[in-house]
Parts: sequence; C-alpha cells; structure tokens
Amino acid sequence: MSSPHDTIFALSSGRPPAAIAVIRVSGPRAKDAIVALGGRVPSPRQATLLRLKRRCRDEEGSASKAAFEPIDDALVLWFPGPRSETGEDTAEFQLHGGHAVVAGVLSALGAVEGLRPAEPGEFTRRAFENGKLDLTKVEGLADLIGAETEAQRRQAFRQLTGLLGDRAEQWRQRLTEALALVEASIDFPDEDIVSEKVVQRALGAAEQLEREVREVLASARHGERLREGLTVVVAGPVNVGKSSIVNRLAKRSAAIVSPHAGTTRDIIEVHLDLGGFPVTVLDTAGMRDTGDPVEVEGVRRARARAGDSDLVLWVIDATFGGPWPPGELMRPEAPPVWIVSNKMDLLEGKRSGRVADGPEAGSGSLKRYPVSALTGASFEALVDGLAAYARRFFSNGTESGLVTRPRHRAALRECADALRRACAVEETGLIAEELRLATNALGRLVGRVDVESVLDVIFRDFCIGK
Repeated sequence: MSSPHDTIFALSSGRPPAAIAVIRVSGPRAKDAIVALGGRVPSPRQATLLRLKRRCRDEEGSASKAAFEPIDDALVLWFPGPRSETGEDTAEFQLHGGHAVVAGVLSALGAVEGLRPAEPGEFTRRAFENGKLDLTKVEGLADLIGAETEAQRRQAFRQLTGLLGDRAEQWRQRLTEALALVEASIDFPDEDIVSEKVVQRALGAAEQLEREVREVLASARHGERLREGLTVVVAGPVNVGKSSIVNRLAKRSAAIVSPHAGTTRDIIEVHLDLGGFPVTVLDTAGMRDTGDPVEVEGVRRARARAGDSDLVLWVIDATFGGPWPPGELMRPEAPPVWIVSNKMDLLEGKRSGRVADGPEAGSGSLKRYPVSALTGASFEALVDGLAAYARRFFSNGTESGLVTRPRHRAALRECADALRRACAVEETGLIAEELRLATNALGRLVGRVDVESVLDVIFRDFCIGK
C-alpha cells in the first residue's frame, strides 16, 4: 500500500455501462475533490445534486485556466471523518453509469493535486486501520462479495456484523479481567488467603472460557465448509457414465464424455447451488488397474479425493451392477457413500426414485439412486437428495458459522490451549503468562496485535473500490 496520507479514489460500483455508477474518494483532500469538480461542498451526509465539471483543454492539450466543461449532473455526498466508512474524510459521487461519464470523472479526479487511484482493498484496509472494522469483519466483507449462494451470503453477513469478532472481543475483555486479578495477587502478595481466592476466581473464569472456546472449535469445520462448499466426489469404475452424471448435474458440458475407457485423467470441479447451499462436485478418473502412468496418477488422486470428501456418489452400470466401492470407502471413518445406478434406460421395466438402502458404509448407509444420465430419468430424485443432504450438513445453527477460516480456528485453538495450561500450573507467574498468551491469541484473531503478516494476504483478493 502507498502512504496512508494520500487521498484515494476509485469506482466502487460495477463495471459500466450501468444505470448508476458510484465513485468514492477517501483521505485528507476529499473535500478538495468535491470543490474541484462540483464547485462547493454539500452539507454533511446529505445527498446534493451538483453539476460536475472539469477544465477544458486547448488545442495543444494543455488545461485551460478559464474554461470548464460539464461532465454530468450527479448526487454528491460528503462524510467528514471520523464519522465515515473509512474513518477519514470521504466523498461519494453518484453519477450516470456510462463509460464516458465514468472515465471523465475519474480523469478529473486524477488531475486534482494529491489524489491517486486506490489499490485493491485500500478503502477497507483504511477502515480496519482506523478502527471501523476488525479483521473478522473485513474477512466477512470479502466473503460477502464472493458469496455465490444464500447460505454463504447469510454466513458472510453475520461475520460482517460481528458474529465472531464481537464474541472474541467479549472473551478478550473477560480474559483481561482475569489476568488483572492474577497480576494483582503478584503485586500484593502479603495477604495469602485473599491472594489465593483471587487466583482461584481468575482460574474459574479461565476454565469457563476454555469450555466456550472448545465448543466453538468443535463445530468449526462446518463454517469453513459452508464458505468453501460441500464436496461431493463422483467416483466408480471406468465407462459407467460418471462424466455424464456430472454434466447432467451442472446442466452443461463440464466434462468430456467418451466411450473410451480412461478419458477422464484429472479431477474436474463443478460448482453448484443446490437449495441455496454451495456444492462442489468432482468428476474423477475411473478406478481400475492400469499400466498407463498418467492414468495411475489419476486413479490415485480419485481415491484420495474420495476419502477426503463429504459425500461419495459411487456410479455403477445398471446393466450388470457393481463393483462395490473399495474397502477404504466402507470403513466407519469414511464419508457416506451413495450408489448411483446409471444407464437405467437400457433396462426393461424402469424404476424411479430411491430404492432401499444397502449395507452401511462410512457414517451412513448405501442409499441407491437408479438414474439415466442420457435421458435424465429419475435424476430429479438424486438432485433433491443432494440438496437435502447439504441442508442437513449445514443445519447446525449460527454457532457453526462462527469460524469460517483456518486462521480463526488456529487462533482459537491457541487461546484454548493456553487457557488449559493456565489451569494446569500452580505458579502464579506462569498462570499470568499463559493468560497473557491466550489474550494475545484473541487479539490476533480480531486484528489488534501482530497481524501485519496476514494483512497483505487478506486484502490482495479485494476488488478495487472496496
């Protein structure tokens, strides 16, 4: 990032052409930008219609000091800091969203001394640095921008409004109070009985906090999964129609379909919205013994991804059935496996819908779905089943959305471990040190201490204008 004392500007709405475009300016010279283009500064936080102008250029291309030309009639808003989104002086121009209009205003702003185009995420970073957002809310904003389904949008909005950050700040305040009690017993050790009671009171608070943090960690994976999407692997032997099933789910030709065995070598990902929940479907190589080194690697990856998935659709050819899934997918710790009997159109006496459950595999039973990827027969039952499975998978209440990133999980685990160690030691100085480590872990979670190493990683994925 450039100097925080610069005044920055950028288009913060979508790409033109559009009905309306919004251009934002933030920094100490935001007021100068309004005067340069609009002639006067409107009352704070009141939308005012102004005619935006820029200096005309003579035949040699130099800006004329006398003449101005109009660009557009726009609504202009003025937000003096710190009562603004970024915490510093901010201006907003709402204008017509044509290419030429937007380009004209951006060009005029670039001609104002002390203004420069914003870098990706710079507006949000200034809001963070000025205390308007903590780091979890920043991440929630990034997730809200990238949300593709209703469930992801709801979770991201809860993070943006402080679901995790506010809870972490409450924990941090309680830890600070407990740490103050322990440090007071160190500073005033004369009254042994009183000092011991004070320490025990602090340790009681630490034990309660550890339980609360561990409860959140227990469901941490669901929030991360919702952000990333439920993973469904389509696996099975060769030439059973796995790619056709993926294409039917995606409603497009996402995977190559061929009658030749071994066509799919690498893993193909398709992102779906099923019932408002994000689902990533993976098409994998057919599992068989082969001497082709490329296909061998494809089979190895297929087995690995199937074992790490949330659900496996094991596809078989309905005309001869089998084979059953390999042994590693039948273990208790394996993901649930559903049998999809494809090519039902080749059989006489077609059946539809889900048939009886088979023997248990992984954490569930072998549900069976007879379908035809070619005709689409009975496919609706499979899609409905996947949507219902996603709904059940993510329906753990709002607590499951507290932790949405590995960074959150790591900070909370560090805090819980420090609290556990604090309750296990007897020396007062060591108790204080462990409580201090737990407090610092929560501080890093919300961005209060030692977060420079993660800031660039977070903000580099933001779009310009946010």
